[in-house]
Amino acid sequence: MIPFNILVAVCLIYVILLFVIAFAAERRARLGRVGWLRSPMVYTLSLSIYCTAWTFYGAVGYAARSGLEFATIYLGPTIVFIGWWVVLRKLVRIGRAQRVTSIADLISSRFGKSNLLGVVVTVIAVVAATPYIALQLQSVTLSFGVFASGAPEGWALPEGNGTALWVAGGLAVFTILFGTRNLDANERHHGVVMAIAVEAVVKLLALLIVGVYAVWGVADGIGDVAARIAASPIADWPLQPGRWIGLTFLAGAAVLTLPRMFQVMVVENADERHLATASWAFPLYLMLMSLFVVPIAVIGLSVLPEGSNPDLFVLTLPLAAGQEKLATLAFLGGFSSATSMVIVAAIALATMVSNHVVTPLWLSLRQGGARAPGDVRGLVLMSRRLSIAGILALGYAYYSLSGGSAALAAIGLISFAGVAQILPVMLGGIFWRGATGRGAALGLTVGFVVWIYTLYLPSFGPGGLLSGALLDRGPFGFGWLRPQALFGIEGLDPLLHAVFWSLSLNTFTFVFVSLLSFPNPLERMQGLAFVNVYDHGPGPRGWSRGGAEAEDLLIMAQGILGAAEAQEFFQAEAAAQGKADFLPETTPDFIDKLERRLAGAVGAATAHAMIAQFAVGAAVSAQDLMAVASEAQQILEYSAQLEAKSEEVARTARQLSEANEKLRDLSVQKDAFLSQISHELRTPMTSIRAFSEILMDPDLPGEMQQKYAEIIHEETIRLTRLLDDLLDLSVLENRKVQLNIKVANLHDLLDRAVQAASNTRPERTFTYHRDLPTEHIPIITDTDRLVQVFINLISNARKYCDAERPELTILVRKRGGRITVDFIDNGSGIPKTAQRLIFEKFARLTDTQRAGGAGLGLAICREIMVNLGGTISYLPGQGGAAFRVALPSRPESRKEAEG
Repeated sequence: MIPFNILVAVCLIYVILLFVIAFAAERRARLGRVGWLRSPMVYTLSLSIYCTAWTFYGAVGYAARSGLEFATIYLGPTIVFIGWWVVLRKLVRIGRAQRVTSIADLISSRFGKSNLLGVVVTVIAVVAATPYIALQLQSVTLSFGVFASGAPEGWALPEGNGTALWVAGGLAVFTILFGTRNLDANERHHGVVMAIAVEAVVKLLALLIVGVYAVWGVADGIGDVAARIAASPIADWPLQPGRWIGLTFLAGAAVLTLPRMFQVMVVENADERHLATASWAFPLYLMLMSLFVVPIAVIGLSVLPEGSNPDLFVLTLPLAAGQEKLATLAFLGGFSSATSMVIVAAIALATMVSNHVVTPLWLSLRQGGARAPGDVRGLVLMSRRLSIAGILALGYAYYSLSGGSAALAAIGLISFAGVAQILPVMLGGIFWRGATGRGAALGLTVGFVVWIYTLYLPSFGPGGLLSGALLDRGPFGFGWLRPQALFGIEGLDPLLHAVFWSLSLNTFTFVFVSLLSFPNPLERMQGLAFVNVYDHGPGPRGWSRGGAEAEDLLIMAQGILGAAEAQEFFQAEAAAQGKADFLPETTPDFIDKLERRLAGAVGAATAHAMIAQFAVGAAVSAQDLMAVASEAQQILEYSAQLEAKSEEVARTARQLSEANEKLRDLSVQKDAFLSQISHELRTPMTSIRAFSEILMDPDLPGEMQQKYAEIIHEETIRLTRLLDDLLDLSVLENRKVQLNIKVANLHDLLDRAVQAASNTRPERTFTYHRDLPTEHIPIITDTDRLVQVFINLISNARKYCDAERPELTILVRKRGGRITVDFIDNGSGIPKTAQRLIFEKFARLTDTQRAGGAGLGLAICREIMVNLGGTISYLPGQGGAAFRVALPSRPESRKEAEG
């Protein structure tokens, strides 16, 4: 017998290996080398989370107790992947078009982005998952107990609850580390998926090797196994067509509605074409997993002592024969089956809890809602991490309260029946445009309550959560309300009884209420987008123009997506509209794209609610209502063509309007500039002329001569500086500047700039915020020119920041070969009307006396950055004035590097 501490060490090594694999996959994805990480085989192997400890351990026990009935848990998914491929493909297409983050998000988004429906599905999923998580904890605890007991027939640890607690805690840590690294659920969890793929291979190989050993190591080959099967109780197993069909249906429904299956099948799907491979590869995987179930069960029954737990034959059979290494491999296979399920289920459920419960509740309680500044991203990440811990705690609580079960399969079927309540609403939502949110909510609620009453609560046993008297006589003595004989129907298997009544009442309520009610405009739009997903783009627009300020939307998006990602998205959309800054026009198309982007992080319902606080009237345009009402494909196509042309004309008109407005502003600024530059030139020349005439007086005292000479010198310097700026700008604009390329540390350049700019208003107390470790980046550029840009930006902040306690934050980021440096002060910022002109050489934002110069600084900075192969831009939505300097870490060509 392997010592228990050695087994624990093997588990730790295995978990560390999974950590390394997950970390390597995450790192590879961050570097953009996703290649084989998105291969169809990795996708197919990730689907193996369907095969949990139930199928690894429990299937053998199921076969030993109920014969070939165990095959139903494999037959259901096989039928779905082979025969219902059109449903799977439609779910994946909808998931990608709507940026769906979970099965709750799918239902919520379909029915008018109703958060209430998201909450209902979340509650169903969490409650239904607790027995299944408890099953995984129980299987790992039992397998540990086999090694700890010292005898193959033993199957319970004296401290089973303690073991389950340690396992739950370890799984929570792993899931939090690799399941909450990305906020956007549409950013694939490459590390988790790769770890699951590895675990899929381990559990398949372990079960196959144990099966081969059982057939050819313990028995005398296929003939001997066939004879043992014929002589065993399995051969006398009576076929019950009703139960067979019911369990097959239940397994098929579960593969569509289990949150963990939806997570890997829809959310983690990187390419719709991977389904074509999975449609045959996943059934093949299931067939291999079931290949040796009956032989292991039969040989275990004939070889192991009477009373041995059949759920653990995969472990106890090798141990009884002294094959400790094989038993350890089998243990790792079962460990992989349990842990992979718990990890993905916890990620999926935590996303649902965060998106549909925590974040909406927080927004409703916070004064100002989405408009109020705050770190929504931090809230969402924290809520997901706490949700993961809470979900595993619920699984552990169910395990402790139920006391475990001798039949693992029985626990799994309870969860399957629970999540199957989502199936009518899911299928109705993607195929029936007449389905309504009211019908979906009432149908789900009725089915969930019936399932709780007829199956979930009785699973704790008599005297558990339901008394024995209630189970036998019904509530208040009403026998027709007995949980396992509802409406007086007796004799049915308790599982089939619960499935029949819950799904029947669920479906009837859903259809009946949908026929009596009428979907609102947004439900109609989403119904069209879901049912006809192959005929349209990501979905019809539901926003009207007006009310939403781009900068307000940017501030909100930064709080959810993070500053860098939100700024990149806004800048790309502005560029698509023909604008050069960070703020696009808040067209219905842009708001719709932003909503889908936010939906990938916080869910469709929450994203819709947050944007609705900014956009006036989350209204449906007349064109959208016509598209919903019309069933003629020609009208839809013609409408789409007109819309595309209209958008192109509108984009061109916006560009011309902006260019014309900018030219008018520049014309005004040019006149002001000529007046200003003449003033700036005339003032020192007048001073020089006047004081030079005074110096001609031979009777002027010596101390006066010295004073006036100094004034002339200072005015000459001022005049020279102004002329140098004009000449410098001319050289830079004509691209005739000679660059002096050097290698430097960006941190040192920023230090030089801060030191040099300290002479600007030195009497002010000015606070700098810098992340020094991130600044140590080697850079190859004209360091003097770059420092000149930095000095100008820092000096401007010191001059114009109007905060009572002025502060300047300097943020450095490096992505690929480009470096960005942000300078953000805490003042009132630059008015929106002036932001597009601040880099123009004729632009003046303040009066002459305050500026103290011709106002060429930012224009020179812009030209310097162009010559260095970079850019400088105003960064809106940061609270104060913010500028971003972006440039390559090295010259883009050898010619530039040589100067």
